[in-house]
Amino acid sequence: MQVHLKVFLIAVAAVFQVLAQPQPSRRLVSPEVQPDRRITFRLAAPKALEVQLRFPDYPDPRTHTMTKGADGVWSVTLGPVEPEIYTYSYLVDGLMTLDLANPDIKLGLALDASVVEVPGTPARFDQLRNVPHGSVNMHSYQATAQDRQRAMYIYVPPQYYTEPSRKFPVLYLWHGGGGVESDWSRDGRAAIILDNLIAEKKAVPMIIVMPNNNVLVPVAGGAFGSSGVLEKELLNDIMPFVEKNYRVLANRNNRAIAGLSAGGGTTMNVGMRHLELFAWLGEFSSGIFGGAGVAAAAAVPAGGGAGYGAWEPEKIAPGIYQNLVSPARKPRVFWMSVGTEDPRLPFHKQALEDFQKHGIEPTFKTYPGAHEWKVWRHSLAEFAPVLFR
Repeated sequence: MQVHLKVFLIAVAAVFQVLAQPQPSRRLVSPEVQPDRRITFRLAAPKALEVQLRFPDYPDPRTHTMTKGADGVWSVTLGPVEPEIYTYSYLVDGLMTLDLANPDIKLGLALDASVVEVPGTPARFDQLRNVPHGSVNMHSYQATAQDRQRAMYIYVPPQYYTEPSRKFPVLYLWHGGGGVESDWSRDGRAAIILDNLIAEKKAVPMIIVMPNNNVLVPVAGGAFGSSGVLEKELLNDIMPFVEKNYRVLANRNNRAIAGLSAGGGTTMNVGMRHLELFAWLGEFSSGIFGGAGVAAAAAVPAGGGAGYGAWEPEKIAPGIYQNLVSPARKPRVFWMSVGTEDPRLPFHKQALEDFQKHGIEPTFKTYPGAHEWKVWRHSLAEFAPVLFR
């Protein structure tokens, strides 16, 4: 939390430094996405000595020097770039700041970056289209395991309103470390992805519950201890709320659980311990197999900060291998996915081989990218269509 606070304060200081400088009278347009998919970035900072654009998804170099105009506006044009959702920020005399002309910000426990979307033709799978839309509802509830008010986002498909007597299956979908309950809705485009898939009849209409994956009370045992708290919250608070207030099919074959990064760890810990409740499991880029911190037998840190370390399947769920092949508890789908540039990829492959040695065949997917949202949006877009079939 102290690290996030420090980053936040630095970002705020940089924003105020830019705001303190004289601003142009006209409204600045930034970013400006052009028809040929080039993007022009602008920042008004007349007194700055140097301004750079940080655009990590662009081929090297990923930091680009901006040019100052006579009006004190700095600018640079990149591209053309592939249709995608990108994040970026500025370095103003060495201090990171967001794009003050752009209200679209990547949110989390800290102000992280500005966001720019480059549309595709035809529209991308995660791009807003002219199709029937569901809704995303925000709910507060009392989390007994943490003794505090918490929030969750719940997506309901269009059919929830057009078919008022119908009940729906449920996917419980967790965000990653440092995120918040709005992540899958905002950055993950979960509602847009599902609206598009359902309109194309590629996915079964489903409800998606997006809880907060953070544990805010002191707990021993690191990631495993935190998952125990989230397990209680899910079973005692979240699921009862959903099944009381929404028209859901409350049985194993109509429940799925999935998550990205730390949320993938929650999925593995909670889902594997409760295969009597969930018939569909999906982990995207989890560190539970290693690759979060210094993993056992790794020559170098695998990236991702402190986490699980070594892959300890029996610690996750005693009898995990037997359960995964048991006719009564075997998942209908056990999904694993990770980015091709993610340091966790080799650990995922090792875990896959481990499962296969025990007669278990997970669905294993890789997507271009590192530990980032474009990988997780693709994961959801391919995971959702296999559910509840």
